Order: sequence, then C-alpha cells, then structure tokens
Amino acid sequence: MASENGEKVEVGLSATPETKTKPQKKDWVVLSLRMVAFLATASATLVMALNKQTKSFVVATVGSTPITATLSAKFNQTPAFVFFVVANANATLHNLVMIAMDVFGPQYDYKGLRLVLIAILDMMAMALASAGDGAATFMSELGKNGNSHARWDKICDKFQTYCNRSGAALIASFIGFILLLIISVMSIIKLLKPNRINHASP
Repeated sequence: MASENGEKVEVGLSATPETKTKPQKKDWVVLSLRMVAFLATASATLVMALNKQTKSFVVATVGSTPITATLSAKFNQTPAFVFFVVANANATLHNLVMIAMDVFGPQYDYKGLRLVLIAILDMMAMALASAGDGAATFMSELGKNGNSHARWDKICDKFQTYCNRSGAALIASFIGFILLLIISVMSIIKLLKPNRINHASP
C-alpha cells in the first residue's frame, strides 16, 4: 500500500507540469510577430537591393542637336543604403532562425540558456536594424530636399521612382524594427518570469 500511495503521489506530482502549458500561448504571439517582422525586413531588403532607375538627360545642345547623358541611380552608390540592406538582411536571417528556434527549440531542454540567447540576439538585431534605418532615413531626406548650405542638390526630382521605392523600403523596415522592439521586450519579460517564480518559491 505504501508503494501504491507513493505511486499516487508521483502521479499527482506529474500532473502539475501541465499547468506550464499556458506560456505556449505567448509563444504563438511572439511567433506571429516574428513572421510579420520577417516579411517586413525581407521586403525592405529586396526592394532596396533591387532599387535602380536609369534616365537620360539633355546636358548640352550643339546647334539643334541635343546631347544626352544616361545616368543611373543605384542603392550601392550610397554607403548608407548598402548598410541598410545589410542590416535588414541580418534582421531577416535573425527572424528566420528565431522562428525555427521557437518551433523546434522547446523540444530540447537548455535549462534557460535558450531564452537568454534569444533575448541577446533580439536586442542585437534590433540595434543593427535601428542603425540601418537611421542612416538610410538621413540619406533619403538629403536626396529629397538636398542641403543648400553644403550645396548638395536634391535628386528625387530627377529620379522619382528610385526615391519612391526607397521610401517604401524604409516604411517596411521601420515596421520590422517596431516589431523587433516589441519582441525584444517580450523576450526579456519571458526571461525574467522564471526568476520571479524561483525567488517566490522558497
């Protein structure tokens, strides 16, 4: 009977971990946010990386014959846009890896190491995306309005399609950045919750 009672106690204790299934609902929220952030940063990367416009301009006139020059605007001509593409590509890869970890990671017991790693990587990806967005926003504003003090002419009046695509890439990237910020906060909260439980248990 003692063994039977022991078995009953073990069965009762084994039923308690079922209450830990509630945090999985939050994982689905984070997973959904990561998927939207992945689509946003991937769209920003592709739109900016494929952004190119070529136009012909009349630079002189000899008699009645106009002399034209063909100019092209590409993202790789501006280091800030190159950094923007790299930052968003990194955020895209980060979100893809984190989605895989959210799906397959809980199957393995890392004793809290997985949550720490996710929180650190989330903050790093968010910081890099923020830097890329800031640099690209500055150059976009300069291309749209120019700078009369430095005598930098604006180019968006000549390459409107190029500037419109750059603006669309910036909007998508800022959406991804905001989602990364929310995900980082949720990752930190999720990391701190077990510590509160451990402190409250004794």
